[in-house]
Amino acid sequence: SRVRLLILMATKKGWGARSATVLLLSNVFLCVDGLSVDFLKSGARPLASPEARGLLPRMVATVPTMPAQSEDGEDCPGPTFDKAISQPDPIPEEGRARAMELMESGALFRYSPGFLSETSLAEADMVDYTGFKYSVGFNLCGSALFIGLKVAGVQPGDKVLANAFSFTAVPSAIHHAVAEPVYVESTNGYTMCAEDLRAKLDAAQAEGSPIKFLMLTHMRGKVADMDTIHDLAEERGVTVVEDCAHALGIQWEGVQLGRRASVACYSTQSAKVINSGEGGFFCTDDEEMAARAYCYAGCYEQLYNQHVVSPPAAVFDRVKRQTPNYSLRMSDLAAACVRPQITNIEQRIARYNEMYERITSQIADVPPTPRRLRPAGGVSSHRRACAQVAEFDIPPYDERVRPVKDSLQINLQMSDEQVGAFLAATKRRGIPAGLFGSPDNARNFRCWEYALPKTDLPRTERLIKIAIDIRLPATFEPEDFDQMAAVLRAARDDVMLA
Repeated sequence: SRVRLLILMATKKGWGARSATVLLLSNVFLCVDGLSVDFLKSGARPLASPEARGLLPRMVATVPTMPAQSEDGEDCPGPTFDKAISQPDPIPEEGRARAMELMESGALFRYSPGFLSETSLAEADMVDYTGFKYSVGFNLCGSALFIGLKVAGVQPGDKVLANAFSFTAVPSAIHHAVAEPVYVESTNGYTMCAEDLRAKLDAAQAEGSPIKFLMLTHMRGKVADMDTIHDLAEERGVTVVEDCAHALGIQWEGVQLGRRASVACYSTQSAKVINSGEGGFFCTDDEEMAARAYCYAGCYEQLYNQHVVSPPAAVFDRVKRQTPNYSLRMSDLAAACVRPQITNIEQRIARYNEMYERITSQIADVPPTPRRLRPAGGVSSHRRACAQVAEFDIPPYDERVRPVKDSLQINLQMSDEQVGAFLAATKRRGIPAGLFGSPDNARNFRCWEYALPKTDLPRTERLIKIAIDIRLPATFEPEDFDQMAAVLRAARDDVMLA
């Protein structure tokens, strides 16, 4: 078995100067210092024993340091990486302490009588940071997107324009609203193509069924030409709901992204700039939209009196009996994790952006690899021509954008076979880069069988076949990013010089 093989390899190679045991749980390695326990696999045997349960608080979720190896078992020469790039950012001490206080009190429900709700305070913090008048905490950003469509007026059977390059949560929110997505092509910079948006609007208009709703996604924090898109939406009478899951802290001409939309939704899922595990915020300037969103989320009777920032009571009384309660509230435990991260978000953004520049400066401007190509006329194998082609294409940010660069995307200028080889090389060296177009990637529109596109999307399809994705954790040190750059260069050379 894999586990026995790992034990044998560890014994043979002598890994780890300290005593360490590795638990394999759901294909994630957990290192437990100084302990000796049996190897367990969650799919085969649950952690049922008291001994196993007692170990959990002492586990460190990370990938164990192991020598990189090629497929034939030989050590992989050159740079490797031994930290987990998928690790989320930690919760600040203030948030952890407040979460413990809440658990001791038992007041995790946002409407606990006699308690000032952490969710209400987090909503007020979001209003202060983003500039919106109202903010509603949700259990998920996907829930907030669904409710955004509902309060915008989407009815069953309506068509909603959306990015073809996005995450499955976006078409899922449209599906949840019993509407039909109409996908808009992506640019090579991962943003909605304004030209294709206009073409889709024109086509619907010509068919006599104009589309009145747009869900605009800023995938991985990449920003489209917002002036062009919003001007076009206003010209055509299109209501915009912005999926700002990746966009908290991102500014367009000095203003928080999402401010021109009727509704903007921000995520606090663990891979975002604010980490509460799961969670999201629905933001708007419209008091009736906000009141209805509160009621959809689970505000009933006169619980609105417990809100810190809230529409007037008269607005709630007007809409609450017409609005079903879907019970999608954020918990105060999640909100306790959110609040200190809003406080320090600007410092963390500065660090993200500094580290992004550090790694990209080491891979974007390096000389391209000389490629050995057979001339068209055909010659013997020892006579080859060399061409200079840059393999790493990193699309630039618009100058009007203040970005949050917490991840790295690269368009690989390689063949399909070479892209596959590059991914294998990065994984072998310790950086498992993701390919947006892989068959099981939830960002590949071919995986959305519940809402497949009805027209071809050639530009987006070409893009996701070459676009890779690498998270840049805030907890990494500067030298970690230097090593990551070295690994990416080495993986490129593994492929291009083979």
